[in-house]
Parts: sequence; structure tokens; C-alpha cells
Amino acid sequence: MSLLRRFLERAARGKTFQRRLPEAFGRRPIVVSPDAALRYLNPSSEAFEPELLDVAKEWAGPGDVVWDVGANLGVFAIAAGHLVGPTGRVLAVEADAWLASIVRRTCRLPPNRDLKVEVLSVAASTSPGVARFEIAERGRASNSLAGVDKRGAMGGVRESVLVPTLPLDLLVEVTGPPKLIKIDVEGAESWVLSGADTLLSVHRPVFYIEVGEETQGAVTQRFQVAGYDLFDPALPAQDRRPLGACVFNTLAVPRA
Repeated sequence: MSLLRRFLERAARGKTFQRRLPEAFGRRPIVVSPDAALRYLNPSSEAFEPELLDVAKEWAGPGDVVWDVGANLGVFAIAAGHLVGPTGRVLAVEADAWLASIVRRTCRLPPNRDLKVEVLSVAASTSPGVARFEIAERGRASNSLAGVDKRGAMGGVRESVLVPTLPLDLLVEVTGPPKLIKIDVEGAESWVLSGADTLLSVHRPVFYIEVGEETQGAVTQRFQVAGYDLFDPALPAQDRRPLGACVFNTLAVPRA
């Protein structure tokens, strides 16, 4: 890591400012922080991951229930909130209390007060309880539950905190069954899906999930056993073919 990058990451801690989503999402303002990822220093909408927004446009519509698990700054949650409209509902699940507070700040901005987005500051995992959560020395987008295989981007741990944990199946009682779930939990994806048996077998939402090499086998097997087809969302919809295994960003769609 360069000295300049290290300086920027440390100088960015606690800093926030506003960016706007692209036109397709109503130019909604979002409170961002380079403490989550340095790309938010980019003043244009290019700071937002295009694939993330494309998945929201493809799968979220008026009246839908959408979950953003590992919400970070809530980019996906706010984008989905715009798309589902006043009759839909979005739940942003974020274990880092500081990041969760940023999402709430975004929701309180006057142009966003019509959004049906709620924030739950817990970690999704296998069962209800308490777990240790590690705040990354580098960008907070790399935060993770203790005990998972790290992906190398943390750069060490600046702080270790205790957080409540809940399985995803319990959240259905709060929002109703979701149509779409985005999961980005930095190595804990297998744990999260272990707490989603009813979602996978009964409610069968579409999943957009980040899958690391260390969990690729377990996550692939869980989706295949549940009767899901796996796709690469980076490809245009008409060019997608079912995959034999998860890729880093995987679209998991239930078979009819």
C-alpha cells in the first residue's frame, strides 16, 4: 500500500459529504464517506458501482420488498427505495453502527423522506446471538465478522466490537418476503445463507451476492441444492447462461 493511499485512508476517517445517484434513481442524494472506500472521493456518479445499480434496475420495481444485507453506505438500499416507490419497502442491514447511522442520515435528507427505507444495525448470521465484529484498518467496506476468512483488503483491524446477530429467516416477520436480496458480507456469506433456509425453500427471492474464493464451494452448493440457477450479472441479460459455480458477484435466480 502506498504512503499516499495510507495517508488518504487515515485522513478520511469520519469525513462525510453528499453525492447524487444517476438520473435513473431520481438524482437522490446520498451521504458518503471515503472512510468506507476511497472511490467516494470521486465527485461524479462514477463513484457508484454500475453493476450494483444495474441489478437494482433489473429486479426491483414498484411495490417490491428488497433487502440490502451488508448495506455499507446504503447505495443499493437508496437506489432500490427509489425504484420500489411508496408501496414498496427496503430493509438495510448493516452491522457497523457508524455506517448504519450514515444510511439513516441519508434517509432523513429532505429529498429522501418519501423513501420507504429502514435501517437495522445487526449482523446477519446463522442464528440469534452476539458476535465480534471487526472494523477494518483500511476502508470500512472491508469490515467483517471475526472468524471468517479475510479477503486481504482490511489492512488490519482498527477496532473490535460486539454486535447482535440475526438469521435472515427472522426478518421476514418484519418486512414480509423479499423479492430481491443483495448480500455483501466480506466472507460471511455462507453463514448468512445458513440462516436463510426458509427464504431459499419457500419465499425464493433473487439474490445478488458477493462470493469470495474461500466460500465459493459452500455457497454454490447451497444455491444448487435449493434449486437456483447462477449467473454472471456483469453480462447483458440476453447473454447470460447458467454457471457451474459462483463468481465473485453472482446473481442467483430461483428456477421456475
